[in-house]
Amino acid sequence: MEDFQKILKKNKYKKINFKVSKTQHLLVKASINGVKGNFILDTGASNSCVGFESVALFQLNAGKSSTKAAGAGATGMFTQIAKNNNLQLGKWKNKEFHLVIFDLSHVNEALQQYNAKPVQGIIGADILLQGKAIIDYYNHCLYLR
Repeated sequence: MEDFQKILKKNKYKKINFKVSKTQHLLVKASINGVKGNFILDTGASNSCVGFESVALFQLNAGKSSTKAAGAGATGMFTQIAKNNNLQLGKWKNKEFHLVIFDLSHVNEALQQYNAKPVQGIIGADILLQGKAIIDYYNHCLYLR
């Protein structure tokens, strides 16, 4: 039987390693507009997003959004949107990536209670669907095409 990773490579999948935090979150490094950051890989988040405090860091052009965000323990949160950004996870790239911007402080406060490092954002189902994601939990690898 052919090796799983070889099959994925043959089908043009890119391998991205992730770590599992003390809080059991999947942590992945990503670059937005050439700037690296730490992100939670969240299959339950419909959209990828960054916190308001990271707008300048990632050189985002934040615009108005009529969408209200909802997450674990919070609903009706104000959001903005930043369109047409460059996103890179490992060797996988997207040059017209839209990001939701909202208050991530509740996420980082929860992480800090476990002495876990803060994150700049969340990689959500929008990227996972677009990249035809395969998550290998056992080997801590995400594959995107």
